[in-house]
Amino acid sequence: MHELVLRLPEALVESVSEALVDELEALSVSVADADAGTEAEQALFGEPGMPAPREGWQRSDITALFASEAEATEAAALVMAQEWAATVQVLALREVADQDWVRLTQSQFTPVEITPSFWVVPSWHEAPAAAEKVIRLDPGLAFGTGTHPTTRMCLRWTANHAPALAAGWQRVLDYGCGSGILAIGAALHGASGIDAVDIDEAAVQSTRDNAAANGVTLQAALPDGAEGGARGEYPLVLANILATPLKLLAPLLASHVAPGGHLVLAGILERQADELKAAYAPWLALEVSDSEDGWILMTAQRPLR
Repeated sequence: MHELVLRLPEALVESVSEALVDELEALSVSVADADAGTEAEQALFGEPGMPAPREGWQRSDITALFASEAEATEAAALVMAQEWAATVQVLALREVADQDWVRLTQSQFTPVEITPSFWVVPSWHEAPAAAEKVIRLDPGLAFGTGTHPTTRMCLRWTANHAPALAAGWQRVLDYGCGSGILAIGAALHGASGIDAVDIDEAAVQSTRDNAAANGVTLQAALPDGAEGGARGEYPLVLANILATPLKLLAPLLASHVAPGGHLVLAGILERQADELKAAYAPWLALEVSDSEDGWILMTAQRPLR
C-alpha cells in the first residue's frame, strides 16, 4: 500500500476527494485539519437533521490510500496537471509500513477512570488496583467506550447517585443505548429492571453482548420491540445522543420520567444549553449538572404529584 498526501484549500476538498475515489480508484480518503495542534486549529461539529458541516478546513490535508506506488504516483500527476491545482501541494507519497493493526488499535484504548473506584477497562488490560467496579468493554460498531466526555459524565452521574439506584430506582431506561455502557453502569451500581433501546439493530445486539460479558441483566430492543423497549415511567431515564434528536425526543423522553424521577441528557455542547432548556420547558426544568471539554450534562427531576 502507498499513500498520497495533499494539502489544499477548503474549496477543493469535496471535488478532489470525490475525484480520488471515483476516478483515480483510491481505496480510501481521509481529510484532516492541516493546522491541528496549533492555535489555528478549527473545530467542526455536525448533527443529524442539521445542515452538514463544511467539507474541510481552511487548510486541509487529504490522505489517499492506493494499492500500489504506481497508482499513487499517477494520481498525484493527474491532480497536479489540472488548471485549478495551483493551490495544491503534494506533501508526501510514501509506502505504508506493515503493522500489527490489531495491536495498534488496542494501544489507543486504555482503562478510563470514571471515579477513583469506577473504571471502564478493555478486555486486554488489567483493571487498576483501585477499581471496585469495572465495565469490561471493547471498541465495536456501537457508540460508547467511555473515552468521550459525554459518556464519562453520564457514568459519573450514575456513580455519584448510586445509593438511590440501589435503594429505590428499580427501573432504568437507557434511550439510544449504543454499546449499552450506560445501562451496564447503572446495573453495576444497583439498578434493576433496565430497558436499553436503540434504533440501530447492531447497537441492540452489541448491548446484549456487552451486558452478558459484564454479568448484568437487562432488556435490549428497538424502541417498540416486542421483547422490550421503552414502556411506561422510569425513576431514571438516560439519553446520550446529540442535541438535535434530544430536542425532537423531548415529549417522549419526558413522558417516560416517573414522578420524583430523574432525566439525564448528554451529547450537548455548552452553546446548546438554552435550546435544550426551551425544548423541555413544557415538561421539565433542565439544568447543567456537569461539563467537560466543551460538552455538558443536563439533568432534571420531575416533581412528585
